[in-house]
Amino acid sequence: MIGTGAVAVVAVSGACIAGAGGTGPEDPVAASVTSGARSVGIGATTEDWRGTGLSATAIDPRKFATGSCMAFTSPRGASRSETVFIDAGHGGIDPGGTGTTSGGAKVGESQVNLSVVLDAMRVLTSDGYRVVLSRTGQTTVVRLGPDDTDNGLLSVKGAEDDIAARDECANLAHADLLAGIYMNAGSADEAGSVTTYDAVRPFAKGSQRFASLLQSDVLGKVNATGAGVPDGGVLDDTSMGSTLSSSGHTYGHLMLLGPAYPPGGFTTPSKMPGALIEPLFLSDPSEASIADSSRGQHLVAAGLAEAVEGYFK
Repeated sequence: MIGTGAVAVVAVSGACIAGAGGTGPEDPVAASVTSGARSVGIGATTEDWRGTGLSATAIDPRKFATGSCMAFTSPRGASRSETVFIDAGHGGIDPGGTGTTSGGAKVGESQVNLSVVLDAMRVLTSDGYRVVLSRTGQTTVVRLGPDDTDNGLLSVKGAEDDIAARDECANLAHADLLAGIYMNAGSADEAGSVTTYDAVRPFAKGSQRFASLLQSDVLGKVNATGAGVPDGGVLDDTSMGSTLSSSGHTYGHLMLLGPAYPPGGFTTPSKMPGALIEPLFLSDPSEASIADSSRGQHLVAAGLAEAVEGYFK
């Protein structure tokens, strides 16, 4: 969700966390990534991640939660020189927004986001890209510390740390492009796709171009089915995102996309062009139904992959 939800859901935003399930605290000495029956040590690569045949490498698992910040290539290796970082919004004890489909089924944002990015990763690796995902399971991205949680939920500090970890992952991966996949939520009469970028970064023109492609290609794929999702446009992120800290409100950008803000302690912004799309409103039953379907998730993923291809042409 744009605003507080797009950045993080924390303990004090109870409406967004009702019924959330957590993964429990991370093992502080864990330094491996599980892949099928194999445990892969620091810096090691598994050649058959979860039976997909893809090569997967954990990027500094001492810093990130188990299964988070992982790089993927096809079995043949990357034939393209570009690396794409994709962030699946929320995760673990931060479930994001919720909604209900036309048939009455409950939809959780963090799982929808994850399904989309895993699908997009498979498409892009098959096209020869190296793809880095912020998370590959229902976890946070940051390896949680004692001050990052509050009664089993993310604290304000934890929310900010988790977003900062996504940027750190993208930077450590030397990504050439960043894409954030989130879902929106609001009142029952709100609907539509919106893509945001940050206009004050040195690479703002590239971010704006990618944002335009992302909005057009994802919306085009979804609406080719007759879905009729409204076009909310491409917007800069000014005043669209903050966490619930006073410094977060003053910052006024999406941390995933925005500049450093040392007074608030955010000193590791992303170093590459990027955009964040919220293609559907989970609070709209029709759009929640699209988000909850494997077909809808694949259409969003295919649109993302098409936008990446267009950007690098």
